Amino acid sequence: MSRTNRLFQLMQALRSGPAPRTSHDLAQDLGVSARTIHRDIDALRGLGAVIDGEAGFGFTLVEDATLPPLGFTDDELEALVLGLREVQLIGDPALFEAAGSALRKLQGRLPPRQSHRLTHAVLTATRFDRPEPPTIAVAALRQATWDERSVDFAYSDVNGAETFRRVNPLSIVYMDRANVLIAWCHLRQDFRIFRLDRMRGMSVTEESFRPNRVPLLREALERIRAERTAKDRESPS
Repeated sequence: MSRTNRLFQLMQALRSGPAPRTSHDLAQDLGVSARTIHRDIDALRGLGAVIDGEAGFGFTLVEDATLPPLGFTDDELEALVLGLREVQLIGDPALFEAAGSALRKLQGRLPPRQSHRLTHAVLTATRFDRPEPPTIAVAALRQATWDERSVDFAYSDVNGAETFRRVNPLSIVYMDRANVLIAWCHLRQDFRIFRLDRMRGMSVTEESFRPNRVPLLREALERIRAERTAKDRESPS
């Protein structure tokens, strides 16, 4: 099998198989060694394919540079505009700028009719009461969450009592009245929810909890849903 054909077959295997695919599984599919798979993954990344993962954890095809850009239906375009405008209302400063930049990029690359539709979209978003602004660099927190790195910060509870926390950040949730972090707290040895406007002096540590973010988040969400269901059952009808 030529290298070109092998790279094509590897892309097909990444597209079709359940993610993430380990190098061992891919090597068996293609009849090559795991070392060859690692070299071919690097080659595909060099050609523009966005492949997440690394040796030992498996690989997932995130973006395929060989596929053409997707077009949008009118409803999809309205949904994108609504979502990006909502981000501008509730997101931190970095997300506000990113949403505006995304809208400008869309407008510059859409066909003329849809570019006009984006400019004069029927749907919009507004909020009279916005969440309290965060007191930390949320962009750094997002990156630490993606990188699965623990973070340190001081936290003030509803009564103003302050504690020092080290947590494994799992997800940032933008809610009606507050933006919050779902995390595993080292101090409490349990899942906790922290308001971003009550966090102070956050720093990213060198401590990694990879590859546990996704299973931890799944467990945290299941816990939250179970607690909510229990409260609903206890509430008088």
